[in-house]
Amino acid sequence: MIPFALVSGIDLNSLFSLATYALFFVFILYGQRIQYYVTLGSISRSLNRLKVMEDGAKREALDYITQGRGDKEEIAERVNGVLEYVTIMPESVDPSGVISKIDHVVRTGDDRIRSEVRTLLGSADRVKVSVAQNMLEVASALNTLHKVVRHYYLTGKKTSSYMTLVQLQMMMPQIMEQAQALAKAATAIREAQPIGDGLGPTVASRFLGGAPAQSLGRDTVMAVTQYEGRVLYVVKAEGPMGYVGEPGVALRRLIEEMGVKPAGIIMVDAALKLEGEKTGEIAEGVGAAIGGIGVEKFQIEEVAASHKIPIYAILVKESDVEAITTMKKEIGDAVPLVIERMRRLIAEKTSEGDSVVLIGVGNTLGVGQ
Repeated sequence: MIPFALVSGIDLNSLFSLATYALFFVFILYGQRIQYYVTLGSISRSLNRLKVMEDGAKREALDYITQGRGDKEEIAERVNGVLEYVTIMPESVDPSGVISKIDHVVRTGDDRIRSEVRTLLGSADRVKVSVAQNMLEVASALNTLHKVVRHYYLTGKKTSSYMTLVQLQMMMPQIMEQAQALAKAATAIREAQPIGDGLGPTVASRFLGGAPAQSLGRDTVMAVTQYEGRVLYVVKAEGPMGYVGEPGVALRRLIEEMGVKPAGIIMVDAALKLEGEKTGEIAEGVGAAIGGIGVEKFQIEEVAASHKIPIYAILVKESDVEAITTMKKEIGDAVPLVIERMRRLIAEKTSEGDSVVLIGVGNTLGVGQ
């Protein structure tokens, strides 16, 4: 019996060959178009997930603000307005004085949002206001991510630009990782739990020992304590509210208005780790260890440079996801190790009788004085 029956004079091997050649020519002629639709579908699915996360964060913020109240629809409309709030940075063509302009604009924006949140909450409780403000910031960040991705998706679709969509698709894993971190952050913030970025304030609080704290800037406190024969000035954001404070303003007032002459400034902060590095690893260095838009960093560097005060940095490595979600055990376990590094640094770089400034940098949500 013949294994491959003839079909109209053509055996099956010939049919397979013809089909292969046909597919080859189809991919030559329409391969990019097929890839275009595959890419379009992949981005569309990610965009839908982004929308779900955005809606979830917005719903959590709204539930927190409206708990026990009946005017939910009215508040929801105002919350949507807050999520679309924008801060327009000052012109920097002439950079002279731009830092003070940025500081003014950012402070004005923060005042506006904080005032709006107090009105929405109907409460002046500072912890609740800070939690609601942080939750709205999370929802706003997700809203922005969704709108930007949607913009490039629709632009690529409208112009049939395969290259635009491919570049967007390449960025989607990082975008989705950031979005998922923000979505998780909303839960941690709602419960007022310490987050990974609170490492610096946590270390600072260990040195306060119940010492009376005084305000030295907006949402910023300072306390004086003795440490191994040195006078230690501890600066951190006021807890347990979810703020980062104004360490630059506090340092300037401490040195220029209060007349403190420190032998050194030690800054403790979380640092973004690289892939392959372990969470909780500690690195030391010099310079102002602080993130943000640059205002606080400039202020600290300006004061330290003008008074010839060395700045030492102790950094604890963590991912951007870990920085905004509930503090992991590995980060908490790094606190005593940081304190040990500080003890050695103080012993090596200062003498008994010297003054030392410790600045715990980060969001102090859930971390008291």
